[in-house]
Amino acid sequence: MPDWSYHGIFKPILSALPPTLSREFIHRGMSIVASLPFGMGSHVINFLGREECSKLLHKKINHIDFPNPVGLSGKIDPLLTGTKAFTNLGFGFLEIGPVTIRKSDRFTEPKVDTKNKKIEFPKKPESIGLEETIKKLSTLRKKQPIFARLSGSYDEIKIMIEKLDGLVDGFILETAHTSIFSETRKPIYLTISNVDDSLLTEISALSGVVLETRLIENIKVLRQNGFEKTIITSGGITEPEQALELLDAGADLVMVSDGYVFAGPGLTKRINEALLDRLILSPSPQPGWFAYWLFGLFIFFGGLLALLFSVTTVILPYDEYFLEMSRQSVWNFNERIMLFMEHDRMTLAGTMISGGIVYMQLAKHGVKNGLKWAKQAIDAAAIVGFLGIFAFIGYGYFDWLHLLFWLVLLPFYVYGFVKTRNISGTPSSKNRRNDAIWKRAVYGQLAFVLLGFSFVLGGVMISYIGVTSIFVSTDLSYICMTPEMLDSFNKNLLPVLAHDRAGFGSALLSVGLLVLLISLWGFQQGNRWIWWTYLVGGIPAFIAGIYIHFAIGYTTFIHLLPAYVALGLFVVGLSLSYAFFCKN
Repeated sequence: MPDWSYHGIFKPILSALPPTLSREFIHRGMSIVASLPFGMGSHVINFLGREECSKLLHKKINHIDFPNPVGLSGKIDPLLTGTKAFTNLGFGFLEIGPVTIRKSDRFTEPKVDTKNKKIEFPKKPESIGLEETIKKLSTLRKKQPIFARLSGSYDEIKIMIEKLDGLVDGFILETAHTSIFSETRKPIYLTISNVDDSLLTEISALSGVVLETRLIENIKVLRQNGFEKTIITSGGITEPEQALELLDAGADLVMVSDGYVFAGPGLTKRINEALLDRLILSPSPQPGWFAYWLFGLFIFFGGLLALLFSVTTVILPYDEYFLEMSRQSVWNFNERIMLFMEHDRMTLAGTMISGGIVYMQLAKHGVKNGLKWAKQAIDAAAIVGFLGIFAFIGYGYFDWLHLLFWLVLLPFYVYGFVKTRNISGTPSSKNRRNDAIWKRAVYGQLAFVLLGFSFVLGGVMISYIGVTSIFVSTDLSYICMTPEMLDSFNKNLLPVLAHDRAGFGSALLSVGLLVLLISLWGFQQGNRWIWWTYLVGGIPAFIAGIYIHFAIGYTTFIHLLPAYVALGLFVVGLSLSYAFFCKN
């Protein structure tokens, strides 16, 4: 659940529910998605939120490998209903618990202070018990280290360590039991609130500590007194800047807790992107990026050529050959047939021009800088575009010019695909605060995601119509003829019209994927090029798509309504995200 869906859709609803019901509803829902068969759950989560992190953030502490230093406090998921989902959300490690021997029969509701963005968690452990914890961990596919927080008497903790030793990577104790350290080779950390001289001696035998109050102050005291072991903080983070401050003060690892609820599930990703942003990176240009750029350039020029034909001859010589009549004959029969064809071909041209611009931008600013998500966006859209050629023959008309065009494009795409197959870079971001600019951008991202989804859906529907019924009711009202009348005039006319419709649908689907994937994966603060890609890339498609309808008099409101809605989302997205992308 990325921030655009959490803040824009779910949070207003969840806020009206009791805290525990809200928590369990969202965690169970996320875990259902994560449990989809054949590993599809992790792919769906990655598709929506893109939670991968850079190898540059890797840490090795106490002989444990951490993908990044940001973890999740067990307070967020005490019943482990969301653990399967959380393993896919980009965390460097997870804390579970507090784990107790027996299941807790009663517990108080967490108290949510929305105004001050604080949650008062129950003092009595809310636990599913040791046996149920073991069952859940046994079915879990671990992707990062897991620490178990244990609560109970000395004998109970000793039993829990023995039972959980093979399932977790370390333990967090709420009470010091120094004699228990010999029971496991796994690291043991002690939770502390205040640091004093007597405590420094007591924790010297530990692997490290977990701080839960006065975080920066306690970190500094520990480090100034020569404490060199692991320091983990829990809580105190609602925005990336606070995590950076804790790490700068001397913390080795940080855990998000109540701040994660208020900031949203994207907080971990934002912290990791901020950490990466602080590293001075000067990657050499990724080999193969220029082939992708040329691929986009040829699509751009192909769109210009299609635009030229749409405003001049409309019907090309090979169309006349297939129809076995001249364009003038079609014009004399019913001029609106020619105008309708101009309408489909100009919208196709505008879509191709926009798609070419977006491809070139992704290649130059994304793939060239080693960003894996940019390559994958190009690949997804390009492959769908290539496969779209089969939609052209749904009614029996194969356009050889389109085939020739794809044959020209194919070597450039294949070369770029092969040369970039090992690309692995992840994005960085200038974002540090949950300020008004970021909050507006979350809704701007939602607008662009909806725009991308609408283009994809529209492309699928138009392609389907193109290979089945060809027309919608408003088309026939505009042409003032039935399909039977058109077929009786010329048996090959319907296949030509179906070809145009399916071709436009395929192009819209391909460009829709580009818009959708950029919106899902490319929303990092300071990416000025993303905003300009939206603006410059969107203008040709919107101008061509809306202008042509007024130029030919096809202005039926219901027919143009999807275009108006898409234009509204486009303008809203640009307006809300401008400062996020373009201002320092």
